[in-house]
Amino acid sequence: MPDPARHVGGDPDPGPATSWLLLIHQLPPTPAYVRVKVSRRLQRIGAVAIKNSVYVLPHRPDTREDFDWVAREIRESGGEAVIADASLIEGLSDAGVRELFAAARDEEYAAVLADARALARAVAGRKAAGPTRRRALERELARLRHRFDSNAALDFFGAPKREAAASLLGEVGRRLTQRRDTAPRHRLDAVAEWRGRTWVTRHQVHVDRIASAWLIRRFVDPEARFRFVDPRKYKVREQELRFDMFEGEFTHVGDACTFEVLARRFVPDDDALRRLGEIVHDVDCKDGKFGRDEAPGLGRLIAGIAAAHPHDDDRLVRGAALFDDLYAAFAKSKEGHG
Repeated sequence: MPDPARHVGGDPDPGPATSWLLLIHQLPPTPAYVRVKVSRRLQRIGAVAIKNSVYVLPHRPDTREDFDWVAREIRESGGEAVIADASLIEGLSDAGVRELFAAARDEEYAAVLADARALARAVAGRKAAGPTRRRALERELARLRHRFDSNAALDFFGAPKREAAASLLGEVGRRLTQRRDTAPRHRLDAVAEWRGRTWVTRHQVHVDRIASAWLIRRFVDPEARFRFVDPRKYKVREQELRFDMFEGEFTHVGDACTFEVLARRFVPDDDALRRLGEIVHDVDCKDGKFGRDEAPGLGRLIAGIAAAHPHDDDRLVRGAALFDDLYAAFAKSKEGHG
């Protein structure tokens, strides 16, 4: 095997130097599935082959960990693997290696673009207007966003086709939203009849119930009272409204979470609230429907609130501050684009 300790040389690169990690390996001749397994694992972490049995990644803590796991698998399978630092790759400049990464990522971006164009044509078609068809198109958009996000996570240097793919997916999402927002919906004549009630939900509240309680107090009834119950023992009382509960007055409808249902019912024309609902949906439903980048961060924050505050009232207080700030950020973003 090559000497892993030496830094291999190459032509000087005029751009900023990149620190690289090399995985140099030798696989056992049998069993045959090991070669396939290692190859797929290297693809999943975004490594690029520069020579036979030599793969490269940019030097970062997370990529080092990825190579460590692959090397461990190779050794446990009876092979050999060494990870080496390299400032330059023999026969390649830094720019040349970055081009290899860009080409690998652009191949997937091109595939996403092709499918997104087909989806855009379907959204523009007359048959896209029905609710069943629209949900199918939204699921397809979520699938494409997931493919894009998975590829983008390995796009270390910003491949050329990334922006075009992101732009088209965003445009398709906006068109689907317009379709949804122009569909007939029941609207209340007034909010007054829903005030002065006690809103009941399941105890140990999490993201959908925390967000829904914030929406109720912010847009429906600032003096709303909340009660948290064990749904197995709960008995319906007069002047109580159930949310995010089985057979509740406000709960999941189709693939929409309770927050989305409340937003469409009480504040249907608020774009900032709609975008916030997409994030809550992705965290609560875990289906990647909207592919919101903010979802993992919100999920971690809500998990932190739940871990630090065992009492539901305290979770609502902490959550309200969080959603106030998020809503303000989206409202400000809309003003900035006006």
